[in-house]
Amino acid sequence: MTYLTISLPFLAVAAAVLLAAALTGRLDRRRRLGLVLAVALLVVLTAVFDSVIIGLGIVDYTQANISGARIGLAPVEDFLYPLAGVALLGGLWTLVRGGTR
Repeated sequence: MTYLTISLPFLAVAAAVLLAAALTGRLDRRRRLGLVLAVALLVVLTAVFDSVIIGLGIVDYTQANISGARIGLAPVEDFLYPLAGVALLGGLWTLVRGGTR
């Protein structure tokens, strides 16, 4: 089993929650911008810190479990977790917290 197949159910749930939030009409421009900025920041931080821990030999990945594509030293699969987290938390926050419509 690859890290991508493990990640897909989590990504699907996160995408469904974010889609539900978007369909309520409460995911306004300001919130969308916040989500985009959060994703950008987490991608940069993931690339930097994953590259450091992989470069130091603290963590490594079996080639059979990853796609082989990397950003820095980090496999692209490592970026799916922050993406799912932002989508899930942003969507839940919008649904629970509400907003103006």
